[in-house]
Amino acid sequence: MGLSQKLSMRQGQSLVMTPQLTQSIKLLAMSNVELNAFVESEVEKNPLLEISSESPHERETHAAVATSESGEPISLSLGEELDTSAAQLAENLGTSVENTFPDEPDYTPDPSAGLMETARNDVATAPNGLQMSSGISSSDASIADYTAQEETLHDHLLHQLALSAASAPVALIVRDLISQLDNAGYLQIDMEELCARLGATDAVARQAVALLQSFEPVGIGARNLAECLRLQLADRDRLDPAIDCLLDNLNLLAKRDFVTLKSRTGLDVEDLHDALVEIQALDPKPGHAFAGSNSQYVVADVLVSQTPDLGWRIELNSETLPKVLINNTYVSQLSTKLTGSDDKTFLHECTQSANWLTKSLDQRAQTILKVAREIVKQQDAFLVHGVQKLRPLTLKAVADAIEMHESSVSRVTSNKYMMTPRGIFELKYFFTTSIASTDKGDGHSAEAVRDRIKSLIDAESPGAILSDDAIVEALKTSGIDIARRTIAKYREAMNIPSSVQRRREKRTAQHLSSSRQPA
Repeated sequence: MGLSQKLSMRQGQSLVMTPQLTQSIKLLAMSNVELNAFVESEVEKNPLLEISSESPHERETHAAVATSESGEPISLSLGEELDTSAAQLAENLGTSVENTFPDEPDYTPDPSAGLMETARNDVATAPNGLQMSSGISSSDASIADYTAQEETLHDHLLHQLALSAASAPVALIVRDLISQLDNAGYLQIDMEELCARLGATDAVARQAVALLQSFEPVGIGARNLAECLRLQLADRDRLDPAIDCLLDNLNLLAKRDFVTLKSRTGLDVEDLHDALVEIQALDPKPGHAFAGSNSQYVVADVLVSQTPDLGWRIELNSETLPKVLINNTYVSQLSTKLTGSDDKTFLHECTQSANWLTKSLDQRAQTILKVAREIVKQQDAFLVHGVQKLRPLTLKAVADAIEMHESSVSRVTSNKYMMTPRGIFELKYFFTTSIASTDKGDGHSAEAVRDRIKSLIDAESPGAILSDDAIVEALKTSGIDIARRTIAKYREAMNIPSSVQRRREKRTAQHLSSSRQPA
């Protein structure tokens, strides 16, 4: 049987991930900081976009985003549509010329105005011949330009080295040691390797280490935790033989084994407790004071407040939303002046990109609001009564309720925060696993169970410390069916010591309290 060739047509459906669709998905997972950075980069690349400083009410009044009567973004096509008049184009864009940014062709800056004069946006010529606003002016200097750069740990130590009277060989080694400090301020070096690499004697190397350890902050340049604490106690003139022995037994101190520590140090219970309080007041990581990074503050994306009828008002935080507008005046001016096909193509691409960005930002905002509303609906009891009423909730449950894919809900709840009457929480906080109920009813949220465990331990008395097994039984009486290993896992995650260590601590505290009471 011979082979033959033929042409045929087949109709089918397939999902194609376009670059814009991929970017829209990424926008969902961005935090408000990442989103604003992305929008700023798009504004720099697209001359038709502007970042507005108007309030949300003013933006709604102006309606500067290009939309049609049906609410869909307008896309300028090539050819004859680019030759329309400014008035007709403004009508197609769904706004009036008066509502867009005014043009000032005869504007001339006043040289006498100095830095206080608001400079006009520079006009640059693109490689394809288009004139576009650069969006950069002399008045656009960021406040960060006037902020002093934060001093790093290395800079702080090098400044002290410059003020010291160290010899050249010692100063050379100290510089090398400073470069090897970790973020906590510790030295992780081998002295023999250091001497061999720099060609120094052991005495000179030790002199360099001693000089480094004399710098501020106190405790810098230590080789281990015990040495770091010793340096700080010595600086306070509190390093006596008993406390020095205590530092040699930090493992016993961590276990709160006061019986063994008492025999090894020769301190009584009261002195041992005072030494412990003094050690706890020290800084185990002195280098963290010069972390070299600015503090990052959490800003809520969603605001939840209670209404007079005991309902909930859910709204997006407008301060975190990028305020992007399409400069329709600029579009209308360009469309009447462009003649070359390359220029028209460029304008078409910029318009398409601007419409896509405004539509994507709106979809992102609506999706976040939709997910937030469902979370508030599911966790109403938590907002009223607290963590004990936090319900177990899964991404799939929310996705099914709002008819959205589970992966989209996961992206929306990443790096997003909700401000509630009970504080600010990441959206992920409201999604917890379910702990079975002893009566086969509704399960209990894992976060609520953790809070219940902490409450039981906080209420312990020195003579009735609860073991993990006892906590299991106590929770069963509350209708919570949980395994002992889960109790241990939750307890360790909350940095709560074992029952043995808690018993030692509370007995010591009780004994100290009774010994200090007046006779």
